[in-house]
Amino acid sequence: MPAIATSGLTKRYGTALPSLRRGSGGYGVGPDGVAAAPALDDLSIEVREGEIFGFLGPNGAGKSTAIRLLLGFLHPTAGSATVLGHPIDGASVEIRRRIGYLPGGIAFWDGLSGERLLDELAALSGRPSLLRSDLLDRLELDAATLKRPVREYSRGMRQKLGIVQALQHDPELAILDEPSEGLDPLMQRSFYGILDDLRASGRTIFFSSHVLSEVERVCDRVAIVRHGRLVALEDVAALIARRKRNVELRVTGAVPILHAVPGVSDVHVDGNLVTCRLEGDVGPFLAALRDYDVRDLTIEPSRLEEAFLEFYEDADAGSAA
Repeated sequence: MPAIATSGLTKRYGTALPSLRRGSGGYGVGPDGVAAAPALDDLSIEVREGEIFGFLGPNGAGKSTAIRLLLGFLHPTAGSATVLGHPIDGASVEIRRRIGYLPGGIAFWDGLSGERLLDELAALSGRPSLLRSDLLDRLELDAATLKRPVREYSRGMRQKLGIVQALQHDPELAILDEPSEGLDPLMQRSFYGILDDLRASGRTIFFSSHVLSEVERVCDRVAIVRHGRLVALEDVAALIARRKRNVELRVTGAVPILHAVPGVSDVHVDGNLVTCRLEGDVGPFLAALRDYDVRDLTIEPSRLEEAFLEFYEDADAGSAA
């Protein structure tokens, strides 16, 4: 059974504002209201138990809407979904009892101490705080800090508290929205270690982030949404492999002919300098260089960030065409 499964999940927010019409006195509101574009449109994904699943997209892509639907904070316009086997319509209380949730830009009751806040939120889950002590140690939130009111906490300290409250009861599924926001590099490393340990224990993480380097670091698979629609669902390694890397080589003597080599494109020759783009396996490219006197060769490493941006550029070009 998947931890999360959606089928045609769609959310529209009413109708758009009526169009503006130019009149003799400036602009007036015309009567021709039109259907609003969906915030989420026909999302169908499965998140496997025990994986860290990245959910990517730019601002306004539909990520937060999808999360709110899964938690039962919103009701779908169309489609369906289950979380831990429960339908999101009708079982949202049970779903929220069994999961951990860290919203983006989390807000707390500032008058409470950190310790009191964790106690109150643990009570709402109805489950013991099995992981609290370990999480506090790893995120360096000491007893003295927890006695202070939350209003005195820095942004990073608030984020640490948010992580602890989401994970302290060892949830079967954690839904984390921009979880490393505000953490310094050392705390980010500690947080990634926490995620690795949760995955090793069979827990599932649904992970929304704008920091693509951390998605590459921790996620097994990623879904990419654009304008409310799913545009890719792949293993992280497969998505990176799709990326076209920049290649630069210098030769002595004859210049290699690369135009027909699989995966090679955009070949440009300037004297003994050859540049091109390379996609996929480097084996055929290296084989094509075997009989040439190559003095220098640079192949850019693949990164998820470049693959993500390249994917969006390709999608935009396709839309324009």
